[in-house]
Amino acid sequence: MTRSTKLDCVSPVDGTVYASRSVLSEEAAQACVNRARTAQIDWAAKSLTERITLVQRGIEILGTQTDAIVPQLAWQMGRPVRYGGEHGGVLERSSRMAELAEESLAPQLIESSDAFERRIERQPHGVVLVVAPWNYPYMTAINTVVPALIAGNSVMLKHATQTLLVGEHLASAFHEAGVPEDVFQNVFLSHALTSELISQRSFGFVNFTGSVAGGQAMEQAAAGTFTQLGLELGGKDPGYVMEDADLDAAVDTLIDGAMFNSGQCCCGIERIYVVESLFDAFVSKAVDIVSAYKLGNPLNADVTLGPMAHARFAAHVRAQTQAAVDAGAKALIDPALFPEDDGGAYLMPQILIDVTHDMSVMRDESFGPVVGIMKVQDDTQALQLMNDSHYGLTASLWTQNTERAAALGRRIETGTVFMNRCDYLDPSLCWTGCKDTGRGAGLSTLGYHSVTRPKSFHLKK
Repeated sequence: MTRSTKLDCVSPVDGTVYASRSVLSEEAAQACVNRARTAQIDWAAKSLTERITLVQRGIEILGTQTDAIVPQLAWQMGRPVRYGGEHGGVLERSSRMAELAEESLAPQLIESSDAFERRIERQPHGVVLVVAPWNYPYMTAINTVVPALIAGNSVMLKHATQTLLVGEHLASAFHEAGVPEDVFQNVFLSHALTSELISQRSFGFVNFTGSVAGGQAMEQAAAGTFTQLGLELGGKDPGYVMEDADLDAAVDTLIDGAMFNSGQCCCGIERIYVVESLFDAFVSKAVDIVSAYKLGNPLNADVTLGPMAHARFAAHVRAQTQAAVDAGAKALIDPALFPEDDGGAYLMPQILIDVTHDMSVMRDESFGPVVGIMKVQDDTQALQLMNDSHYGLTASLWTQNTERAAALGRRIETGTVFMNRCDYLDPSLCWTGCKDTGRGAGLSTLGYHSVTRPKSFHLKK
């Protein structure tokens, strides 16, 4: 069976096709899998030090491509060029995972005696498929690509159609560094063919970052194959500002967490709860910050807010916002400040008050530049509201009391608890979620456990 369809990246900047690539046929895709399996054997036989060296060299080479990458990201998914690329985050995560590799992959020695040698080793899965999203296309891919390669797997990367060129940059960098071409392959696959390959047990591990529906498709494709999956799906991350919070820091950080990248962040802030005594001041400061944003062409250096990655994403946020207003919410940002809002991909930011959890905007993922702010009486009410969501990725708590934050954090249904910060991945900590946000563990030592399996050795002398 041969497929001749193409993947088209429609630029949110002007609606034109910015890049187009032909998808692989089933035969060509299976050949890629076969080459990856063969190449993985020699790759895993290399020393850990050599694999780390080659992978880190690839990351360094990727950094030399930043001048080309930054405008490409603006054209592909709309992020303003003023914010640069993602190499700082890529380098931080890659470096930390390289530092953790020896400890994370070291055998666990149970016994070494005259009678027995007993130990548990970490074995690479073989071929790892990484299905990466468009919103932070380099950092999200690197989260799995780097530990998978270092651990001795071969990797096939299927990137989002909205960021078609990202995988090509990664492949050229790794290959120039000396990572064999069949060990890291950038592939263009249709959704249907991706599911077929998974159902055929083509991969030992699949990591997917994307929508809940996409994660469900991955699970359905893997059903009965026992293929291990890592899934980071939707989010509706809350912020909670307590009475002893540093108000200015809370407003600056939470609003940036809600609006940066046009709100298209996996762990962006989508709802904020503020104790009654600080509510009015918080809202006033938030409105001032958002009103000063500049919406426009992301290739212009003075623009702070670019278009959403696709017009249909903006349409979802507009509809969700309008439904909230129709149900009694109050929109605080003046549309006259954002004449560039074209009804398409260019979408003005918005702050809503008088919101309730009967409104979709406070319970369902928005993934856009809108945030609802609610007044709360105490920790009990805030906890109930924070947990009133299908998702559980991060929560951001604002207080001077670490013990209070930790105690409350243990009761929040989430993967990560922040105190006095938000919207950040610490590569030393596990990146994980619960509920509809998915399952699995990325980064940290546990990230290596995801891309390997345990293997026991019981040797009687």
